[in-house]
Amino acid sequence: MPGTGSRTAVRHAASAADFIPPRASLSALRAAAARCRGCDLWTCGRTVFGEGPRTAQVMLVGEQPGDQEEKAGHPFVGPSGRVLDAALSAAGIDRDTVYVTNAVKHFKYARGEKSARRIHKKPRVIVALGATAARSLLGAAFRLTQHRGEPVASEFAPTVVATVHPSSVLRAPPAERARAEEAFFADVRAVARLMAASDPQRPAGTRAPRRRGTRRRGLLSR
Repeated sequence: MPGTGSRTAVRHAASAADFIPPRASLSALRAAAARCRGCDLWTCGRTVFGEGPRTAQVMLVGEQPGDQEEKAGHPFVGPSGRVLDAALSAAGIDRDTVYVTNAVKHFKYARGEKSARRIHKKPRVIVALGATAARSLLGAAFRLTQHRGEPVASEFAPTVVATVHPSSVLRAPPAERARAEEAFFADVRAVARLMAASDPQRPAGTRAPRRRGTRRRGLLSR
């Protein structure tokens, strides 16, 4: 029957790598992600692609979009996004100048090896938010509990830094949330210092750190 072969080919595609276009521009990758059939996650609903300037010096890679991200079609717009925004603000980093994405582009909880991904242009620093994102970039042997906050060289960027996903701050027991929030904020501030140290001039997209005593109160302490 006409068309049967193409459906069979899609059903048995080896991985998402089969759908990556020859010229992997952001617009081409966005379109490819929307029609990707490299795994069963394409049945879960809307594709949540990354957002930010293509020349961003910092890339943030989360694990997967949540339900609010799936509804809105944008990454990190739910409760975890608010934690991330607060951490970036405290570090003096303007979110509008960083590229934000997820290792998985659909909202569904699933464990297992993720398909291969290619990054359109190397940023100076990639921040892996959570163990899934860290392993997708640094390999299955990487342990976030052992190497959190450590700068690691990678094929994707000169420096990759792994920290927890912002949602882990929200899931922390009430007595430990303030400490979890401050630790996450400290990791993001360390990224800002890495950026400043790697460039004699303050890189685009960063602001001078807030003066002591003027920092906003913790997101979860209000």
